[in-house]
Amino acid sequence: MKKFKTIIDVRDEYEYEEGHVANSLNIPLGEIQAKLEEIKALPQPIALCCKSGGRSGAAHQFLSQQDVDCFNAGGWEQAEQLIEAGEICWAD
Repeated sequence: MKKFKTIIDVRDEYEYEEGHVANSLNIPLGEIQAKLEEIKALPQPIALCCKSGGRSGAAHQFLSQQDVDCFNAGGWEQAEQLIEAGEICWAD
């Protein structure tokens, strides 16, 4: 089971507003590099999600190269299902 302390949804704001994992943060993929220090200051590990897993995969690749403890949780609906199934969970 993977545990996380923060969820970042890397979709654009309008997509995020249409639905997202509860308590997730919205930092669009195009802003990840510019907000790197802000992201590094967030509680880790960080679960990343998007619509289908592609953008969160790109964010994971970049952030992991910057020593951010993170993983790709896939699409936001998939991530929500993994949380409900107990396959990924909030870390204490």
